[in-house]
Amino acid sequence: MKAKIAVLAGDGVGKEIVPEAIRVLKAVAERFHHTFEFTTGDVGGHAIDKQGVPLPQETLALAKQSQAVLLGAVGGPKWEGLDYSLRPERALLGLREQLGLYANLRPAKLYPMLSDASTLKREVIEGIDLLVVRELTGGIYFGKPKGIEKTAEGERGINTEVYTTEEIRRIALVAFEAARKRRRQVTSVDKANVLESSELWRRVVTEVGAKYPDVELSHMYVDNCAMQLIRNPKQFDVLVTTNLFGDILSDEAAMLTGSIGMLPSASLGSQTALYEPIHGSAPDIAGKNIANPIATIASAAMMLGYTFHLEKEAAAVEQAILRALEQGYRTKDIHSPGTTLVGTSEMADAILKNL
Repeated sequence: MKAKIAVLAGDGVGKEIVPEAIRVLKAVAERFHHTFEFTTGDVGGHAIDKQGVPLPQETLALAKQSQAVLLGAVGGPKWEGLDYSLRPERALLGLREQLGLYANLRPAKLYPMLSDASTLKREVIEGIDLLVVRELTGGIYFGKPKGIEKTAEGERGINTEVYTTEEIRRIALVAFEAARKRRRQVTSVDKANVLESSELWRRVVTEVGAKYPDVELSHMYVDNCAMQLIRNPKQFDVLVTTNLFGDILSDEAAMLTGSIGMLPSASLGSQTALYEPIHGSAPDIAGKNIANPIATIASAAMMLGYTFHLEKEAAAVEQAILRALEQGYRTKDIHSPGTTLVGTSEMADAILKNL
């Protein structure tokens, strides 16, 4: 098959990890006789430095013209003093909004050989395999009114949590369909005892759930869910929740697996999909060849499966990651005594050898 992929490395470690994922995709293309066309674009702080805005129009056009986008990370201390509307992170929100990427899938699965990399007890985390389905284009990040206004007493910051029936329904459908391919359990996370938006969320998710009698639905308040992820994470299969709650809970779930550098993500809409690691730009380790490329390579595997429906190829990449870990290769974030410490490119080399 032929496919067009937009490559947006962005800032910080993004410039190191994205090229490694491209190496893996090129190896997949060669082995399985596909043609992947890669086109690069500027995004985030890198784009601000070159063009004055975090998401240039040509980058957005490139993303829309591609079948998938591979994104590294955006942001860093260099741009923190800019006006909020011009900060690198606005590029992410812009891409999600303009591409209609309403469903963010963040799997958190513990590789058995990394049990000791987590700060939790082995018996608590062994066997973890959950999926956070996060609504991505609604909620408090996009609701209006928003901003900072002057008052007689000083200033007031405003953000608005808004959800419509359709926004909730479509993300619930994604969660239930995903659960049918897994262990057939959905936990909907909200704050319905306090927030009216969550009251509507719970009602709509329940209505959608009634159409999936083969999937077990339960509801949980977000504060309890945050506690349960630490107390008994193995109880969860698919978690579906709002933009804000999903942002927080998926990072918490990441640490169950030993490192945030291990977790990929897919952002899906009606057409172009975006794939990225969830760890951010990590400016403190950028340029040192120590960042973990596995999350980005695993994101590329998700791209193969979700966008291109190349399940065999996606499984080959995932198996290559597993074998490299079984052979003892570890980047700094997951290194432990008795394993082989390697850098970013060396970890990718090990994965490529196993592909």
